[in-house]
Amino acid sequence: MQSSRIRQILTLALPIIGGMVSQNLLNLIDTGMVGSLGDAALAAVGTGSFLNFLSIAFVTGLSAGVQAMSSRRKGENRLDEMALPLNGALLVAIVVSIPLCFLLASQAKLLFSWVNDSAEVLVLGESYYRVRLYAMAAVGMNFAFRGYWNGISRPGLYMMTLVIMHVTNIFLNWVFIFGNLGAPALGAYGAGLATTLSTYLGTFIYFVMGWRLARPNGFLAGIPNGQQISNLLRLAVPNGIQQMFFAGGFTVLFWILGQVGTATASAANVLINVVLVAILPGIALGIASASLVGQALGRSEPEEAKQWGWDVVKVGIGLLCVLGIPMWAAPRLVLGIFLHNPETLELAVGPLRLVGLTIWLDGMGLVLLNALLGAGDARRTMIISVFLQWFVFLPVAYLVGPHWGWGLMAIWVAQVGYRAIQAGVFAWIWHRGDWVKIKV
Repeated sequence: MQSSRIRQILTLALPIIGGMVSQNLLNLIDTGMVGSLGDAALAAVGTGSFLNFLSIAFVTGLSAGVQAMSSRRKGENRLDEMALPLNGALLVAIVVSIPLCFLLASQAKLLFSWVNDSAEVLVLGESYYRVRLYAMAAVGMNFAFRGYWNGISRPGLYMMTLVIMHVTNIFLNWVFIFGNLGAPALGAYGAGLATTLSTYLGTFIYFVMGWRLARPNGFLAGIPNGQQISNLLRLAVPNGIQQMFFAGGFTVLFWILGQVGTATASAANVLINVVLVAILPGIALGIASASLVGQALGRSEPEEAKQWGWDVVKVGIGLLCVLGIPMWAAPRLVLGIFLHNPETLELAVGPLRLVGLTIWLDGMGLVLLNALLGAGDARRTMIISVFLQWFVFLPVAYLVGPHWGWGLMAIWVAQVGYRAIQAGVFAWIWHRGDWVKIKV
């Protein structure tokens, strides 16, 4: 692979990685600040955040639709139309989010009680979840802007806005959680309020940047027509459904792990969080591949699009193999940061070694999944992802875990196997190349 292609891949991916790392750093700081309020507040915020993720899954799917369409318009050199998909996504985000937000907010207590019915946690968590819901429209618009900036190869604007949002969120947490600068001490509710306000700040920044930089590309030039909205929804809805089922699958997985035992659930929680951080480069490279593929298809260069997919896969495999070294070479050192019970730590050692040896498969799968989304193949990726998670992995995890009693290692072997199958299926689809015919 030419060094110029590696540079182009990393130029797109590194700002996205930076934005994602800042998100994870924010989550850790958020957890630390709320954690000082006690276990009930921490459980309330954790449960409320998860419910919020499920609630906003559809609008986050707008990002993939906008990125696929904007990158294709850039490749076609239809520069005055690059922002039209963004206009459509902003409209959809507002029209869908406002009624959905108020519907879910009216049922916040009931929805929260389904996940955690502890009286103390429910009181704190219901208000936190409700105030987070009020940012749904802003979240949808922010994801639409993310898709646009990444689609036209300007991910630095996305990263810069995220960093501003996160710094603001930390400051507002300090103000509203603890009651500084004359504000009331709102506790867990204050954490949710801080996140909601910082999300709307991000939306404002995106609109200012869009007005300054994207007007020549059609930003807010008019209401999108029915065909444009239809194309956007054809790409966005499957991705939103996939995100929702993915999050729901984690809920089922934690239930399965809980059936095996408390120590197993604790060890698995750490494993999952370590993996979610380690695969960030794979996700970022996948988003970069979506832009490169979409632009190449817009230039009517299908072979170039296919090669970009494979080139990004190679970079992802190399990077994740390096990141996997500490996991298989020194698993106790990594796990010891989070697990202090020796027996629980030993439960996690074998699975983490397995993750370290195979995490490159996750990277390959994530890159090709996003590359297919960039080509407009959203429906097929959704079907494959949901089917393998819900009808292959979760039933097998239940059998080898609670039913047969083979423990955490067996569940993790099933997890790795399912991700390997998914990566293999996406690689086969990418090799076949029928996705080049999809019109976006």
